[in-house]
Amino acid sequence: MGKKRTLSGNFGIGVFVLAFVLILLAFCTSSWLVSDYRITGARFDRLGLWAHCFRSLAEPHDEYQRRFFVGCRWVYDPFTAGYSEIREYLMPPFMIVTQFFYTLAFIGVLASFILVLLFFLCFGPQQRHFVHLTNLIGLVMLVVGVCSGIAVIVFAITANRPDWMPGHENNFFGWSFGVAIAGSIAALITGGLFLVEANVQKKKRKHLKESQTRFEMEHETKA
Repeated sequence: MGKKRTLSGNFGIGVFVLAFVLILLAFCTSSWLVSDYRITGARFDRLGLWAHCFRSLAEPHDEYQRRFFVGCRWVYDPFTAGYSEIREYLMPPFMIVTQFFYTLAFIGVLASFILVLLFFLCFGPQQRHFVHLTNLIGLVMLVVGVCSGIAVIVFAITANRPDWMPGHENNFFGWSFGVAIAGSIAALITGGLFLVEANVQKKKRKHLKESQTRFEMEHETKA
């Protein structure tokens, strides 16, 4: 069954695995924006989509700085005193947009994982719904690439601005952000490869059908 798929389909599986791992890593890790580790007095350490790490962050709305936040916490942590009061500061609109689109990408790549398993283990080009399945994987992965790309672009434009995380002049985009970019590119390539595979298999079926029709007509003429 695997030998009947074209090169684009087989490559599509390999690139999908890469895209899946990259998007999963970017979604779960906390190094989208990081502080320069050489700066000893930095108050900010690093952050991801769902967690923030601080060395010593004073409550932004308290001019007397009576409360400081240290260590790593889930952004929706309900247990740390005062953390809910600074959530608006931690989650400005651009972060919510980034979370939203990257979560859509994450859900899409999880759905595609199931579809790719079916493509690899259960479906062959000779089966009736193979082209539809391949097209569906291609379209879903293109959507994944677009959504993750939007999230990456929004974050890149707005994250390291002067009025947000302290010490912005010493902050830079971390390895998780780089992984997110790579995941977006891999998702788009995966989508393209599966759509090419679907188109090739569709043309093969059309050619086979035309050949069979021509053969039947020739056989009837001779008879």
